[in-house]
Amino acid sequence: MSAVNDDANAGTTVVREAHRFDEAALARWLEANVEGYQGPLTVEQFKGGQSNPTYKLVTPGRSYVLRRKPPGNLVSGAHAVEREARILSALGPTGFPVARVYGLCTDENVIGTWFFVMEMVEGRIFWDATFPNVSREERPAYFEAMNKTLASLHQVDPEAVGLGDYGKAGNYFARQISRWSRQYLEDEDAGRDQDMDRLIEWLPANIPEGDEVSIVHGDFRCDNMIFHPSEPRVLAVLDWELSTLGHPLADFAYHAMMYRMPPNIVAGLAGADLEALNIPSEQDYVSAYCRHTGRTSMPGYDFYIAFNYFRLAAIFHGIKGRVLRGTASSAHAKERAKSFPILARLAREAMEACG
Repeated sequence: MSAVNDDANAGTTVVREAHRFDEAALARWLEANVEGYQGPLTVEQFKGGQSNPTYKLVTPGRSYVLRRKPPGNLVSGAHAVEREARILSALGPTGFPVARVYGLCTDENVIGTWFFVMEMVEGRIFWDATFPNVSREERPAYFEAMNKTLASLHQVDPEAVGLGDYGKAGNYFARQISRWSRQYLEDEDAGRDQDMDRLIEWLPANIPEGDEVSIVHGDFRCDNMIFHPSEPRVLAVLDWELSTLGHPLADFAYHAMMYRMPPNIVAGLAGADLEALNIPSEQDYVSAYCRHTGRTSMPGYDFYIAFNYFRLAAIFHGIKGRVLRGTASSAHAKERAKSFPILARLAREAMEACG
């Protein structure tokens, strides 16, 4: 993304009017539920994040991060902060890079919505998929780190970490297409789009054969990771709201979609000179994931890309609806809402490219 987008996403700001809450009530909850907590408390709001408002809790001894459901009427099943807290707590003991969870609150009387508090992991977030502040020689190592991190997630046994019931096993594409189609159709405020309507017809009839089940992140992008301050190493994967049990290749294709994504929408590489930047090609990146997971190839990859464009378009359609209703959590959600028809068109073009 551009430097303008970096400024819009990075760092914190004063808590926005729509997302304020009783900070004294939160401090009392922290004292009672977070071991070692000592005030006084200062609350700031992170600029980034489209769905769940996220806050930095500053105390003299340490800082924490709070994630909450947004206020207002919510789409059924969305903004499930309790699921985020659960998967972070389950993955932590495996050594997978996640922040430590200190507590979950399902009492709406505290700050008005459910929330959880987790560790503040210090490091770097790259909002630009070209990794502009990394040397040309080091860039391949950062892409390898992302690739290996996602591959390692897909190799975690859900049953072994207590996540066997974290989602329905099997039929992932059919269920996801149904879910996002329903949310798109039910959000009347955001309106209809001809490209989305065509995708809703086409996708269910063209799902590739074969099924697999793993833990999937659902929004695995470079800007949802905290990297070591100076090394090509992922310290924490963020934003697990869309995680579930699903098809690992859908999860990987969403991540690899960065190669085709316009950088003004989300962190993308479309139009970038990969050779000059010393970034692996899309084909090489797919091959690396196959190598890390013991695969020989990835049949159906073009469908997975079309599905993920559709899914992201549906998510942006939801952002558009929240903007119109005045409940969007991000300061630049209006710009995201404007990108919805572009994503819908890209999804249809990807569908047509499947032949």
